[in-house]
Amino acid sequence: MIMMNLRRYRFSKDSVMQLERKVAPTIKHGSDRNEAVPPLLQLLVTVRFYVTGCFQMVVGDLFGLHKSTVCRTVYIRFLPTEETAAGFYRRARFPGVLGAIDCTRIPIPNPGGENGELFCNRKGYCSINVQAVCDDKGQLTNIVARWPGSTHDSRIFDNSHLCAMLERGAYEGHLLGDNEYACRGCLMTPLLNPQTPEERECNTSHIPVRGLIENVFGVWKKRFPCLEGLRTKMDTTLTIIIAVAVEEDLPVENEENGQVQHAANANGNAVRRTLIETILQPKKNY
Repeated sequence: MIMMNLRRYRFSKDSVMQLERKVAPTIKHGSDRNEAVPPLLQLLVTVRFYVTGCFQMVVGDLFGLHKSTVCRTVYIRFLPTEETAAGFYRRARFPGVLGAIDCTRIPIPNPGGENGELFCNRKGYCSINVQAVCDDKGQLTNIVARWPGSTHDSRIFDNSHLCAMLERGAYEGHLLGDNEYACRGCLMTPLLNPQTPEERECNTSHIPVRGLIENVFGVWKKRFPCLEGLRTKMDTTLTIIIAVAVEEDLPVENEENGQVQHAANANGNAVRRTLIETILQPKKNY
């Protein structure tokens, strides 16, 4: 009875069963007393909410569950996927790339209060500015979902654990991002005014990477319409964003709010210059 028409969940039966095996140990109740909701039903309720974006009361009606039960159920925590260094060179012929980074904004109601205006972005609506990194296959490898919509992309990265790890040298290589970010040793950005063929070649290498992260965001939001506007409590909203992001084989997108010029980091410029002069330069002979 639980296994309804899974096409409405946008997952195959095998995918649902595989996901159920992953999350069941963390969401299974200690006993079956008091009509505890089984893990598979918890998962289906959660996925149904994510892919439809409908309110908990509607989802509860579909399964015969009380709204409060659904509210507790739609709060599954997923472990993040392992960060992997992908073969971006095959895609963009840019060496040493650990991932593509960008931010996208998820609409929310105005939270009000003293800090309510911080959530209003440049496009005039309230949102969470979500930072994400994907590999060359379009899989999310890192996500930060806690900053108000008005927060600049560069500030989110500067204050992220990922930035701290990269600056400590925990990973050998760098991310690729757009000019919303400052160029630094661990994050390469396009040159604002490329002059030489090598510099233009460097900028050209960024194009497929930007296209990838933008496509990932687009697929992500299309697959989970709940991201079109979350009307849950803030803590639950942030959990939902992360939960639907870490699903296996999931990509991401970008929704920029305008370009802001940054003073480039001197070390970042030096690294980029080295890449252009010693690694990217031979490409002009191909």
